Amino acid sequence: MNYRVLIVDDEADILEFIRYNLKKEGYEVFTAADGIEALKIAADVSPHLVLLDVMMPNMDGMETCRQLRKMPQTEDAVIAFLTARSEDYSQVAGFDAGADDYIAKPVRPNVLVSRIRALLKRVDSGAPAIPETPAGPDNRSLIIDRERYLVVKNGEEIVLPRKMFELLALLYSKPQKVFLRDEIFTAVWGDDVVVGERTIDVHIRKLREKIGADYIVTVKGVGYKYRDAHEA
Repeated sequence: MNYRVLIVDDEADILEFIRYNLKKEGYEVFTAADGIEALKIAADVSPHLVLLDVMMPNMDGMETCRQLRKMPQTEDAVIAFLTARSEDYSQVAGFDAGADDYIAKPVRPNVLVSRIRALLKRVDSGAPAIPETPAGPDNRSLIIDRERYLVVKNGEEIVLPRKMFELLALLYSKPQKVFLRDEIFTAVWGDDVVVGERTIDVHIRKLREKIGADYIVTVKGVGYKYRDAHEA
């Protein structure tokens, strides 16, 4: 498969460094110096993967990520922040904006290529395998519509970002089962993708904001489970 990768960074030497190494691997590479330019290119080429710097002029990486997630050409693209900022709040903000992963600068060429290869695996295979949801009782207040990637709550449709949907679908597949954090990482992000320690917590918090706080129960020190409202 001929992968299309969009690199967005305001430092020309970084753009060239990454472009050169990814071109050697056979990827089709596009570059942009800021978020506004990135959105235009993304609309034209529909990249499979976007590498995004945080601190940029005109439109920073966080806002660019939010806008990319709203575009049909990139709503399902893999987005990874490539930044020297390693503070916890920055990573949390990145996942809030819709990012899939974080890669810290500086990064060695072989490490970068390995991370990119791992991130792109999900493009071939699609979303990680989530167990099929068993038929539930008719009075369930939350319904997962896998074909349309929608959640229906009491008749109202709720659109979730891809990773949030996959996380909810996993928990929903076995109500009351406590999923360990490692199980969640493997099922939703895959073994080969390295994500921050707080990734699950951020996605759980955002899920609760979207669907309500009562559906996902925290089992301290263990993991999370799904509980429908009528069971609360």
